[in-house]
Amino acid sequence: MLSHVVRRFLHALLVLWATFTATFLLLYALPGDAALNKAGVGSDGSALDPADLARLRAQLGLDQPLFVQYGKALLGALRGDFGTSIQTGKPAASLYFEAIPETLKLAGLALLLGLTFGFAWALLAARTRVRLLRQALLALPAVGVAVPTFWVGLVLIQFVSFRWGLLPAIGNDGLQSLIMPAVVLAIPTASTTAQLLYRSLEATLSAPYIETARSWGASPGRTLLRHALRNSVIPVITALGMTAGQLVGGSVVMETVFSRSGVGAVTVRAVDFQDTPVVLVAVVFAAAVFVTVNFLIDLLYPLIDPRIRMGAAGRAVPVRAGVAA
Repeated sequence: MLSHVVRRFLHALLVLWATFTATFLLLYALPGDAALNKAGVGSDGSALDPADLARLRAQLGLDQPLFVQYGKALLGALRGDFGTSIQTGKPAASLYFEAIPETLKLAGLALLLGLTFGFAWALLAARTRVRLLRQALLALPAVGVAVPTFWVGLVLIQFVSFRWGLLPAIGNDGLQSLIMPAVVLAIPTASTTAQLLYRSLEATLSAPYIETARSWGASPGRTLLRHALRNSVIPVITALGMTAGQLVGGSVVMETVFSRSGVGAVTVRAVDFQDTPVVLVAVVFAAAVFVTVNFLIDLLYPLIDPRIRMGAAGRAVPVRAGVAA
């Protein structure tokens, strides 16, 4: 287990470094000039004296070669210092982390709703004996994955807020303002969870030990919840790593659609302004969430299913029946 933890930790560092490097290079390659944005002039710099522009670029460190800028940014990030925001002059990390609580509320509620509805939908489909009804239930998650969330958000704003006046359309005004964006953000999570769990349940319910449980007189509900469900959640848990990254990214879109203050607004402004330090914080944080959740999921596998152990390559693998015996 110790060697597995070390390997996973080194892999996480590699992912974070690659994410940091790719983001830095992409921002460097974007057209435009952060110094001109800072000065508040047009892209041609005609309203700013060339000497003043050169002085401003020197102050921001933009006059240095690419590898020097990258090296300084990387060394600072390793110390937890991502530099100063070009827009505000505040530390980039503190500017970003001040906005995180509102985003965590949105992502947390969306994850809770997504898993709840996804599990309920899959269990309902698995218990349904009417074929046409089951097929209809299984078709809806595919629609939920395919429909753009920003479009669903705009439709909800139009009807729920403007036409019916049930919930506020924008802002961070308590729980009511959180419901619509969380519901919209939960749709892809619920849809993916329902699809994965149902397929896994379908395979598990045909296993020999399920037939044995039925022959012993276990009711359909007990067979489904006690015997089949636990052995069917592994694919869902595996997908949680990707879901966590999607929720962080989706929160940016939902906060923009619903005009919420959070990391979405901070990130959008930073990209528009070419505020490299703030964008680097945002991307590295999202990557850190992704690798942390995946690492925790790897550790959860043996707890959920004792037949799973850590393989020689540091991945969770099923133990053969003979070995388990």
